[in-house]
Amino acid sequence: MTERVWDAFLTERDRQVLAASGYGKKAGFGERPAILVIDVNYAFVGSEPLPILESIKDWPNSCGTEGWDALAVIAALIDAGRARGIPIIYTTGHNPTNKWFYGNWSWKNGRTDEMAIESHSEVVGYDIPREIAPGPRDLIFRKRMPSAFFGTDLASYLTLLKVDSLLVTGTTTSGCVRASVVDAFSHHYRTSVIEDGCFDRSQASHALSLFDMHSKYADVVPSAEALEYLATVPQGMFDLPS
Repeated sequence: MTERVWDAFLTERDRQVLAASGYGKKAGFGERPAILVIDVNYAFVGSEPLPILESIKDWPNSCGTEGWDALAVIAALIDAGRARGIPIIYTTGHNPTNKWFYGNWSWKNGRTDEMAIESHSEVVGYDIPREIAPGPRDLIFRKRMPSAFFGTDLASYLTLLKVDSLLVTGTTTSGCVRASVVDAFSHHYRTSVIEDGCFDRSQASHALSLFDMHSKYADVVPSAEALEYLATVPQGMFDLPS
């Protein structure tokens, strides 16, 4: 059996319970997918590839080089999706001018004052990196809370496009990715989480969140498997803008 990123964190009891409970069954891909890129912006990767302990000096939310490694994976998925005419959907945050916009986020982070003005070398924190820049046919939703569905029009546009499944990438695995995947499950979307297209500040949280999503809410798959699937999706299914 292929080793998974979470295997090092599981106890023997965990393995026995998973085997006996029936969870972790593979659901498979859908027929009308969209690619969802969650919060991959400069605030979460920094303005250049640096180890996380260096990057977070200037960018408190940065995930360091893990984020830049995932950028290449996400770019390949986006290219494959665009080639098939599949909807590409991004989320990012708002660029706030004051702490009102952070609401209860400030209760759990002592560097909120820095985040409210986060901008370095003409790079604004919530801007999406040029390596995966949105195109003219893509959708962008700005959100304030973890889930891509909360307080946005995402669900209504998925209905408009007749999307039945999602390929999810982004950050953080344990936060906004997990919250979005749980909401996607609640909306009955068949969901695949791209393992090497997600990243987090915490290695343990990343691994165990992937494990938990794979057990109950989604299939966690490598990007190579997702790319093989995308190559089989018929072109011209979606009425995207010209």
